[in-house]
Amino acid sequence: MPPDPRPLRKLGFLTIGLFDPADPARGHASTLEIIELGERLGFDSAWVRHRHLQYGISSPVAVLAAASQRTRRIELGTAVTPLGWENPLRLAEDLATVDILSGGRLNPGVSVGPPMHFEQVRHALYPDTADAEDFGYERVRRLLDLVRGKPATDFSGTEGFETFSDVVQPHSPGLGRRMWYGGGSLRSARWAGEHGMNLLTSSVVKAEDPQGPPDFAEIQRAHIREFRDHHPDGAAARVSQGLVVIPTDSATAEQRARYREYAAARLPRTAAPQGPARLLFAPDLVGTSDEIAERLHAHAAFREVDEVAFALPFTFGHEDYVQILTDMATRLGPALGWRPAG
Repeated sequence: MPPDPRPLRKLGFLTIGLFDPADPARGHASTLEIIELGERLGFDSAWVRHRHLQYGISSPVAVLAAASQRTRRIELGTAVTPLGWENPLRLAEDLATVDILSGGRLNPGVSVGPPMHFEQVRHALYPDTADAEDFGYERVRRLLDLVRGKPATDFSGTEGFETFSDVVQPHSPGLGRRMWYGGGSLRSARWAGEHGMNLLTSSVVKAEDPQGPPDFAEIQRAHIREFRDHHPDGAAARVSQGLVVIPTDSATAEQRARYREYAAARLPRTAAPQGPARLLFAPDLVGTSDEIAERLHAHAAFREVDEVAFALPFTFGHEDYVQILTDMATRLGPALGWRPAG
């Protein structure tokens, strides 16, 4: 028998922050209220997805700046910011500013690759440089260097009445250790480890071996081990798991039926790798907290981690999120050995 899983040390959640285009303020306010609720319930972290040209939060850094002023303890993260849409220098300034405002609670997560629907958006995003843009790991390395205080220019000093710095200002010394990479492949896991980042895993992995069995948990465990094998901190390197988890302990009968219908509609995509990239999706976990805890304790990748950022389903309502988060904090977390933060 494998050893018992380690107790869960950090419990977080992830939300997409959907809104009605006719009333975007309400949706953004709902996200802030959910983050405030997370802090009251003792969650260790709250994470926001990044969505462009959709009815989800397009500027999570701005939203987290607002959240930083409405909370005092909970860590605030992006999971993830696709760097293909970003200028690393400008993003480094924004991240450092919000980290300072939050008192050192920001956990930026990033990913690489061309922007989604790049051919349709390239002329709006990069009208003059689209063909020259690098959307690979080099973009992350530039951001890391700037966040960690490497010079952005060879000029500094006083010019007239103004003083200039050669590094990004404000500089937040601890932020460089709180940079996360959202990866679902062996290559990404290895790169993140080699560059001293933390690793965000999700409910999607690449099933890169066409001869291997499509076992999501085993593939994700291999990614986690590859990451730690190449990280300076080794086995102590931070990894967070981000499965979709829906406890139903205090749900109404209508909610339970809707949650199970949601998961059932998404289940067929978990049977085999999808598309040319061979993406493999994890089943959503729906049930009582005891049932979910039992499934997680048997999950090969979950047994490798001691922190999570469980993803909230995209299309549910505010009252659903309140119920799910409350059950996570009061029932599922304790069943996993977690204790709420004070």
